[in-house]
Amino acid sequence: MIGRKTMAEECNIIKEIQKNSTREKEVVQALEKQNGLTWEEDGVVYIERRIYVPNNKRIREEILKENHNLVDVGHPEQQKMLELLKRTYWWPGLKKDVKKYIQGCFKCQQNKVQHQRKTGELHPLEILQGPWQEISINIIGPLPKLNGMDTIVVIVD
Repeated sequence: MIGRKTMAEECNIIKEIQKNSTREKEVVQALEKQNGLTWEEDGVVYIERRIYVPNNKRIREEILKENHNLVDVGHPEQQKMLELLKRTYWWPGLKKDVKKYIQGCFKCQQNKVQHQRKTGELHPLEILQGPWQEISINIIGPLPKLNGMDTIVVIVD
């Protein structure tokens, strides 16, 4: 397929993951459980058949970039990209990282559909000739009593 990672690119990511031996606490605990859902093979940890990506900003950025700038998919929105990544990779905070990456993508923000109504025409208020020609009163209450009072009156000239 055009735009998808080649085997060489995939292997480069795997090699980078193998070089990085740092692991989050929850991954170490999952490996210790030995429940069959988490295992290690050739220096790569698999969690529920997905590759665990260690806490390395460079590796995670590369994976996010490769799965977002695809020719055949375009710039997928947050949910679609998360679905694509979850097929192969896993790391704590994956959803948050995907959201942050997409919010930082210039093309995605540029092409984002606006769901707000267009603002109406502004009608400036009439300029009054002097004080006390028009007033507004706002009564706020009842409030918890303080010194026997439970209401606020606001008068604006």
